[in-house]
Amino acid sequence: MKVFVSGCYDLLHSGHVEFFRQASQYGDLYVGIGSDATILDYKHHKTLYPEQERLFMVKSIRYVKDAFINQGSGIMDFIPTVEALKPDRFVVNADGSSEEKRQFCQERGIEYIVLDRIPAEGLEARSSTSIKETLANKPNGTSDISHLTSNISEGIPTRLDLAGTWIDQPYVSTYAPGWAITISLQPTFEIRERCGLSTSTRNQIKRIWPIHLPDMDPEMLAKLVFCFENDPERTDGIISGAQDAIGICMPGLCRHYYNAHYWPERIESCTDEHILSWLESHLCMVPMFPRRPGCSVVDGKDITEPHVKALATAAAQCWDAILHTDLDAFATAYRASFEAQITLFPAMIQPGVQDYIDQYSSMKDVLAWKMPGAGGGGYLALVVNDATTFCQEHEEAIPLTIRRS
Repeated sequence: MKVFVSGCYDLLHSGHVEFFRQASQYGDLYVGIGSDATILDYKHHKTLYPEQERLFMVKSIRYVKDAFINQGSGIMDFIPTVEALKPDRFVVNADGSSEEKRQFCQERGIEYIVLDRIPAEGLEARSSTSIKETLANKPNGTSDISHLTSNISEGIPTRLDLAGTWIDQPYVSTYAPGWAITISLQPTFEIRERCGLSTSTRNQIKRIWPIHLPDMDPEMLAKLVFCFENDPERTDGIISGAQDAIGICMPGLCRHYYNAHYWPERIESCTDEHILSWLESHLCMVPMFPRRPGCSVVDGKDITEPHVKALATAAAQCWDAILHTDLDAFATAYRASFEAQITLFPAMIQPGVQDYIDQYSSMKDVLAWKMPGAGGGGYLALVVNDATTFCQEHEEAIPLTIRRS
């Protein structure tokens, strides 16, 4: 019985070893390892250990029958390895599970097994993300391994837009002014490229501050990021909306008011613990597929004053519902904002997206849904009755942690 697992294993730790031990109980264990090129292309940073060194370390673990460097690319870089190996079982950790992987296995008759992340008896729970966060949070000059942190960027937050997306573009807000609403998220999960979580802005931030955001006024920081990303010498003619920089740099819950300009006229923040905890208890995400190369979500746009006013009204109602922790009103406004978005930009609903919407919208615990960012794929961000319960019952669901400071 052949068992297959796949990962980067760049910061090899006891959690990986215990995962290998558990997976090996299902048969002879074979490991696929992400190549240096794949990690650089997908995560936009170089590996700490080159692929041959990582291969050597993984092969040396007694639970591993053999290991290989995956020859594919992206998050599904293991496909050529699986097709050559023909395993009977594919084992993943709960936080690495996805519907795309499950369907891949189902199509090939491979048993798909999801394991909870459980540390070895007597040891602390370890993850690459937590180790990187620990390194990133060490004060400057105090770490004797500071030379290892130059490639660590998982401490950079991301953002989720809750309502009003597209209003930050002047060609939209010129028809009617309005608010965009964002939350800044701790990177407690793998942030996929081209999936609506502002990875292009986040990658620009990494060029300046590879480890973590600097300690400075968040609004000034957001404006610096916005100006850096939108270099006047850009040749593509695209101006990234300010809600990306603001959503990443401003902690907590934030709304920003746009009126025919790229930068908002005013910004308001909420860091009330009760409200942020309430939001976390009702929000989660499920992965779909990355926005496909060549996809243009602005094709066929239908920007009119009534449509933009509907977007602005929904965002204002969403903010009021959140501040009053009114779940029904929040779900209604959240859904109305998304419906206004796809009325303005129908191409946000690319082939395959509606299948996910149909699947999750039919679940009794799901109250509302939207795609982050410009859409076209990525994630579905759901409003649910209870996020903890939903994530326990749906292993692909991702709980969210709002950044407090």
